[in-house]
Amino acid sequence: MTFNVSVVIPAKNEAGSIASVIKRIIELSIVSEIIVVNDGSTDNTKNVAKDAGAKVISHPYSKGNGAAIKTGARAATGEILVFMDADGQHKPEDIPSLLEKIEQGYDLVVGARQKGSQASTGRAIANGIYNKFASYMTGQKVEDLTSGFRAANAKKFKEFLSLLPNGFSYPTTSTMAFFRAGYSVSYVPIHAEQREGKSHIKPLKDGIRFLMIIFKVGTLYSPLKVFLPISLILFITGLSYYAYTFFYFSRFTNMSALLFSTSLLIFMVGLVSEQITTLMYKDDK
Repeated sequence: MTFNVSVVIPAKNEAGSIASVIKRIIELSIVSEIIVVNDGSTDNTKNVAKDAGAKVISHPYSKGNGAAIKTGARAATGEILVFMDADGQHKPEDIPSLLEKIEQGYDLVVGARQKGSQASTGRAIANGIYNKFASYMTGQKVEDLTSGFRAANAKKFKEFLSLLPNGFSYPTTSTMAFFRAGYSVSYVPIHAEQREGKSHIKPLKDGIRFLMIIFKVGTLYSPLKVFLPISLILFITGLSYYAYTFFYFSRFTNMSALLFSTSLLIFMVGLVSEQITTLMYKDDK
């Protein structure tokens, strides 16, 4: 490799799997450093990771997966950052495939999970919806919006640290940020393995949070692509209702007025959001 590679692994209570993951990465002999961010673990994750050969940074309490990613990215010295899970789902042997795409000139390469790699049918369906919506927003095929296994140009990734949430939706945010900034994004097919230990995702709490991903995708990329269709639907509905009431009753109703004003309001919110989004990605250099 013609560049230094830093692997960042967020870990919370992964003492049972982290050593194996680190060992497999070291055996590749292509990584400059392995940074494990111990996110407030209550087990022996910290010592196990350190003994296995990783540099360990510990949070005094659990701040979230995204917060661990940001901590690791800030501490990493490599020109290329590789992010992966500590639970054994992501195979270190797939790292060279990601780096090969980076060498070809891509700024972000995502490990796209293939059929059968999803933890559950419900999650697979949700991810399918996210991918289709993100593809609509970007005009590019998004193969896996929520995969946490990815490689990125370190300098460009760090441009978006302030945008990344502290929770589990950092992959979504970073992917859309790279698209919005005009950087090159590619995908490499991977097959995720069965995770070791217990998942930290809570179906109800995180299910609601993942629903918000849809709205975050819109506001991060191009808000008008979300707000304009809604505005048009309300306007057409209001116009149709007005035509009906005028034709049959010769009057303009309050409902038509409400639909028209709501349509205008949503359009203006979308327009302002579009301007704010543009400022977020303004190149100050």
